Amino acid sequence: MVKSPAEIAMMRRATEISVKAHLRAMEYAQPGLYEYQVQAEIEHVFRQEGAEGFAYPSIVAGGANACVLHYIENNDQLQDNQLLLIDAGASYRYYNGDITRTFPIGATFTPEQKALYEIVLEAQKKAIDEVKVGNSCRAAHEIAVCVITQGLVELGLLKGELEKLIEEEKYKPFFMHGTGHWLGLDVHDSGTYKIGAAKEDWTTLEAGNIITVEPGIYISPYIKAAEDQPEIPERWQGIGIRIEDDVLVTTEGNDILTAAVPKEIDDMQHR
Repeated sequence: MVKSPAEIAMMRRATEISVKAHLRAMEYAQPGLYEYQVQAEIEHVFRQEGAEGFAYPSIVAGGANACVLHYIENNDQLQDNQLLLIDAGASYRYYNGDITRTFPIGATFTPEQKALYEIVLEAQKKAIDEVKVGNSCRAAHEIAVCVITQGLVELGLLKGELEKLIEEEKYKPFFMHGTGHWLGLDVHDSGTYKIGAAKEDWTTLEAGNIITVEPGIYISPYIKAAEDQPEIPERWQGIGIRIEDDVLVTTEGNDILTAAVPKEIDDMQHR
């Protein structure tokens, strides 16, 4: 769980290659291409840069496909006014990168896409701030849940008191996974998350840990609102967004190994 300097060097190279592949995908993707064509560009960069291959099957999910967490068919055509979610990482000398970015296939976000993207980006930034020595490995998830739930309330996609919504996990139809996992020799690397049975018994972060930070919002076209929650208007349906970075815990705070892949809205539009 605590990486040696040699391991960290391997991780830096694995994430550097992964970054280059994502940058190429952003440059290449456009309406009319197929998901598998973008996948081919990504994996071409992996091999060109000396990686053994991919760390896990690449997810290249246009439109509503992004609402399927481990979508790997990658066979649909990319359409204007949709988003493209790419979750892909290189494997370099057995060490693995893991990056997700979501961006417009065409020129710009729609208003609904932008509103949801802003929530996920804020959640991710605040979650990354919690990745530091002495904090619980659960702290990033807890702040991400809070930001996402509050954002969904403000958009009218959830209703109720924030604390109760979180306690009752009303956010889960939209954000059903954890915010991060250990990363290293495996994508979901070996390591302990809990050190006891009590609710608060989470592992404390140490310098040398590497963990992903990956909040998301997914509004499946098939989502059904709970009895006490609003129906989801059609304009929100079929939008899936995740933003993921690989974060090294340091004695000074943290180091985002994958920071070179843009994620600000202005950078994602008019690429």
